[in-house]
Amino acid sequence: MRVLHVISTLEPGGAGSQLRLLVRRLPYDSEVVTLGAAAPLSAPVHRIPSGRDHDPSAVRRLRRLIRDGRYDLVHTHMHRACIQGRIAARLAGVPNIVATEHHPAGPATALYRAGERLGQVVIAPSPAVAEGLRSRGVPDRRIATIPAAIDPAEFRFDPILRAAARARLGIGPGQPVIGSVGRLAPDKRIDLLIRALAEVPDAMLLLAGDGPARADLERLAEIVGVAGRVRFEGAVGHPRETLCAIDVFASPDQFTFGLATLEAVAAGLPAVYGSCVPLEEQAAARTPVHGTHRLSQDRESLPRTLRAEMLCLAERHGDRLPARSAGAGHDAGRLADEIARLYERVATRPARRRVIGPSPGRRGRFGRFGRKHSFPLPGGSVRNA
Repeated sequence: MRVLHVISTLEPGGAGSQLRLLVRRLPYDSEVVTLGAAAPLSAPVHRIPSGRDHDPSAVRRLRRLIRDGRYDLVHTHMHRACIQGRIAARLAGVPNIVATEHHPAGPATALYRAGERLGQVVIAPSPAVAEGLRSRGVPDRRIATIPAAIDPAEFRFDPILRAAARARLGIGPGQPVIGSVGRLAPDKRIDLLIRALAEVPDAMLLLAGDGPARADLERLAEIVGVAGRVRFEGAVGHPRETLCAIDVFASPDQFTFGLATLEAVAAGLPAVYGSCVPLEEQAAARTPVHGTHRLSQDRESLPRTLRAEMLCLAERHGDRLPARSAGAGHDAGRLADEIARLYERVATRPARRRVIGPSPGRRGRFGRFGRKHSFPLPGGSVRNA
């Protein structure tokens, strides 16, 4: 089976990391096309730049690439790629279309709904995403919940990497370091970490990642009086070196699935978190993962927990915790196996739609794809291209 993955961006972390894990393990002839940032993968990568959801030019180029590649299945990832990729795949005559939505937010637009109806299945990496899809009108029969995953071996602790990272960042070998990995955006609540640092004497804070909130966070560190104890590392291609360099991982974000926290746990770090679905499931099953602490809504919870972790670190004389996990259900091998089985089920279902496309030469608000609402829909009468 030839599979084309269409993704909005291959920026490090999030959906890009999930796709990297997936294509390395799927037993198919896979290729990738990104609508944004590119990055090397174990499969060929094409780039079709697109800066907006409604982009007929990008859809035309996608359709051409899909037709030329003679793919059996198209799998789209992230919101923009799901809109453009599903429409392009259907116009190109691909019978099997799968999507993964990572962060559905807000009401679905008419364009999104039109594209969603062209696929057979939407994968939700968490129950919260599945509920978001239902709120957008996606029927239960087209939703498959397959949890996001990591490869724990990628994050194993290496003392040589730790020494190299600390030397590069100007951090002494015995300096206690709290760290966080992820995009610097307001919803990640890194501001809480910077404020908490003022109540954790002698510790440093290492922030790996970049984003629109960086300048504000740098100013906040100055205002709070901890600028000399905060290191902004910038974007990193892979977080392993950063995780080796730090002593305690902290993520105050209350609305994340928690993959970064799982990576920290796999690296042998104590983890302080606002949200991590797999760890919360383990705690609910009365099998909590050692060295993990969920923050409460109390504003003192974060500084209090960080101070406690600094004391534990001193008692361990700086030693690392063992690598832990939230179970095999969040292993990259399991992710690839479940998606491969889903592909096989989709590919063996009887075809429900004819190959459809726009009338040649028809123009309108959506360019050559015709008038508004003339995208191919189930039961529509739009002729083949």
